[in-house]
Amino acid sequence: MILISACLAGLNVRYNGTNSLDEKIQKLVLENKAVTVCPELMGGFSTPREPAEIVGGNGQDVLDGNATVVESSGQNVTDLYLKGAYATLQKALEVGATHVILKEYSPSCGSAKIYNGRFNGTKLAGEGVTTALLRRNNIIVLSEENFFE
Repeated sequence: MILISACLAGLNVRYNGTNSLDEKIQKLVLENKAVTVCPELMGGFSTPREPAEIVGGNGQDVLDGNATVVESSGQNVTDLYLKGAYATLQKALEVGATHVILKEYSPSCGSAKIYNGRFNGTKLAGEGVTTALLRRNNIIVLSEENFFE
């Protein structure tokens, strides 16, 4: 079984109430080969919500207590991102997922790049909080950009 970011399967769960539908990924769900997750919703957020970025590092740094996740208004929401990451890990373990496909650039789900924490649209190498936790638990995390390569 594969876990997939709900937004990639066409569910309107992104921070701005939209989705990031990828029809190839959605097909995996429709064929019962994958289960959808949204770490932000699992952490307690609603849709829509303020955009958030990691400040002071990447997902590994957040897990280690050396960086935070902050909304564009400045509110620290690190605890909710951690809660969502651990809930996603629990779901992956429950379904026996060895691979997870998550939305690139997200402060939860980014697997190769995330935004720089300044809310200026600049991306840098790094991973989100959920991706970091899953990788620490030997689960392979890919994005919609490299899953079908």
